[in-house]
Amino acid sequence: MTKKTSTLAIMFADIAQSTKLYDQIGNAAAYSLISSCIAVMADVCIAHNGTVVKTIGDEIMCTFTTAKDAVDAAKTMQAAVDNIPDSDLAGYYSPDIYVGIDFGPVIEENSDVFGDSVNVAARMVKLAKRRQIIVTQQVIDALPVEYSEGCRIVDNVLLKGKSEGATVFEIIWEKEMMTMAINISGEGKSQIKQRMELRFAENNFEVSDSRPTITIGRLDHNDIVVDDSRVSRFHARIEYRKGKYFVIDQSTNGTYITEENSATVLLQRDEMQLGINGIIDLCIETPSVLSKTAIIYSSQYYKTTEPEAAEPSNTEETPAK
Repeated sequence: MTKKTSTLAIMFADIAQSTKLYDQIGNAAAYSLISSCIAVMADVCIAHNGTVVKTIGDEIMCTFTTAKDAVDAAKTMQAAVDNIPDSDLAGYYSPDIYVGIDFGPVIEENSDVFGDSVNVAARMVKLAKRRQIIVTQQVIDALPVEYSEGCRIVDNVLLKGKSEGATVFEIIWEKEMMTMAINISGEGKSQIKQRMELRFAENNFEVSDSRPTITIGRLDHNDIVVDDSRVSRFHARIEYRKGKYFVIDQSTNGTYITEENSATVLLQRDEMQLGINGIIDLCIETPSVLSKTAIIYSSQYYKTTEPEAAEPSNTEETPAK
C-alpha cells in the first residue's frame, strides 16, 4: 500500500444524456457508443501526460501534473469526441461531453486519488453544460498567462462544505477547434452550407463553419464593438455548433433576444439556441431595428461553388439531441 500527497489537476469528463442513448438506440448500441467515447477520452488523457484513474459508467476521471496539460487535454477531448469515426458510432452521432477541472492537493493511494480537489472537480463537471469546460480559480491561477484570453467567468457558487463562494470559469475551446473538427469529420464537404449573418450599425458579420465564433462587447478586442456604458467589456458571443447557432451571455446586465414572432427573452449568464431570424440587444428591453445597441441576425442556407449542388429540402433545424 503506497500513500502520498501531491498537487494535481483533477478532471472529470462526462458523456451528455447517456441514459437517453439506451432508450433511443438500444442497450448493445448505446454501450458500444459510450465505450468508444470513453476510449477516445482515455487516449487523449494519456497523450497529454495524464493518468486515467478510473471510468465510472459514462464518466472518466483523470489526473495531470499541471493545469496546462489538463486544459489542453480537455480542449482536445471535446474535438476528439466530435470526430469519432462513423464506424464506431453505432448508426448514431457523436455525443457531447461535460468537463470539470480543479487543481490542488490530493492523496494518492492504491492507484486512486482522494481529497477536497477531487470533490470540487466532481462539482465542476455537474455545473458544466454540454460542450463546456468548467474550471476553478485554482486552475486559472496555475495556467500560463497567455491562456487568460481563452477564459471567462461564468458564476460564483457556494460549494458544499465551503463557507465562501467560489468563482468558476469556462475555458473557451470551439473558437480554435471547431474548424478543424468540421474538416476532419467531413461535415465541411457538404455542397449546401449554412451561415448566420449579423448586422450591427453599418457593418455585416458572418458566423459559419469557417468562422464559428463572434465576440460582442465594449472593448476593442471584440469582433463587434458596442460603445455603450451599459455594455460589458466582454458582453456576449455567438457560436456555431454542429449546424446550430447559440448566443452566450457573459455580461453584468444581460442580453435581450427577440426571435421572429416570439416574445423577448432576457438571457443572463446562460446560453440559448437562436432561431432563423431575430434581434439581439445588449441594453434595450424592447429590441428594435432602430436601437443603437441592436444586432440583427438571420440564418440562411447557400450553395458552394462545387458542381451539382442540390437545394436543401427545407430549412428546418435538426432536432436537438
